[in-house]
Amino acid sequence: MNGRKASDKARSTLRGLPKTVHGGQAWRLKDIDDYSHNLNPFGPPECIASIVSEAVMHTEHYPDDSSIGFRTAVAKEFGVGPENVIAGAGSSDIIRMFPNTFITPGDRVLMFTPSFAEYTQQCRIAGAEIEYIPLRPENDYRIDIPELESKLTKGTKALYICNPNNPTGRVESRDKIVSIIEMCQRSDIFVFLDETLLELVDGYKDISCASLVKKYDNLVVAGSLTKSFAIPGIRVGFGITSEPIADEMNKVRMTWNIGTVEQAVGEKLISQHMDYVHDASKVLRKESEYMYGHLKDMGFPVSAPSDSFFYFCDLSPIGFDSKSFTEAMLAQGIMVRDCSSFGKEYTNCVRFCVKDREHDDRFLAAVRKVLER
Repeated sequence: MNGRKASDKARSTLRGLPKTVHGGQAWRLKDIDDYSHNLNPFGPPECIASIVSEAVMHTEHYPDDSSIGFRTAVAKEFGVGPENVIAGAGSSDIIRMFPNTFITPGDRVLMFTPSFAEYTQQCRIAGAEIEYIPLRPENDYRIDIPELESKLTKGTKALYICNPNNPTGRVESRDKIVSIIEMCQRSDIFVFLDETLLELVDGYKDISCASLVKKYDNLVVAGSLTKSFAIPGIRVGFGITSEPIADEMNKVRMTWNIGTVEQAVGEKLISQHMDYVHDASKVLRKESEYMYGHLKDMGFPVSAPSDSFFYFCDLSPIGFDSKSFTEAMLAQGIMVRDCSSFGKEYTNCVRFCVKDREHDDRFLAAVRKVLER
């Protein structure tokens, strides 16, 4: 290395790039109930063990690089063709593939803030120039169409949308998302639409835009089984898009990126067990209303019932910052998501999910104790 640091020889886009921070770390601790992630609260379906044990019997050869069985199951569920589906090791793999396919150094990319950190991470690695559009509390953290339209200038390569948005939990309607897709299409701008969290929202089929990829040739939709089936340790996700875009993204997809076991799990769950997700979404809708009502009654700063199954709250009115509240809840056996990693504007904000009644009652009791101190 001739005395030079490895960082000096790395690509310039990596300099000063921090590692992203994510929730879902309570498994590292003992007797902690994790409200920092956004997973199906009923855990993985019981059939997972048998699917995995059967698939393991076929790991003596390389996996099917085309992932055709899994892709066909996804295609049928979302009303597209297998040629419209890209297999990924979780939606994070699709988030990585897109900028590695279409973003070149200096390209202008639009993102909302606060939102999922991996969009920024992967676009910065690709050398994008990112402009952020704030989601403002006075607008209930929703997309402001006139403001967005003013930003869709010539030379913009892509717009990222997370629906439901992580961390704010707000869900935008299909009509609103379609209007944005059409605005971008007129200006030759890609729309990367992350619907990873959408399937746990009751009535998601009336919101999802995945079936529209044949109509809109600028649309890429990312999805995953991680949240809906509570299997973050099994990395399987997908992208849905037009066939020409899929063909290009497959050029940067790692060979054998989805293992034999993951393909089997993905195919079986999508084709045979989506009712498990639908049932959970109905419970989460009721629990979200229950959680909101009780939090509001005790003076906790929840502005409105969540559109989804998780809440994003500014704690300033009750005298906490995100760090102190997170620590106080952890002392009560509950982990919430400290949202300061989303930016300095959010050092007083936390995110927490909704689960079933038994867990939610424990969560509410912990909040009550913290507020009484």
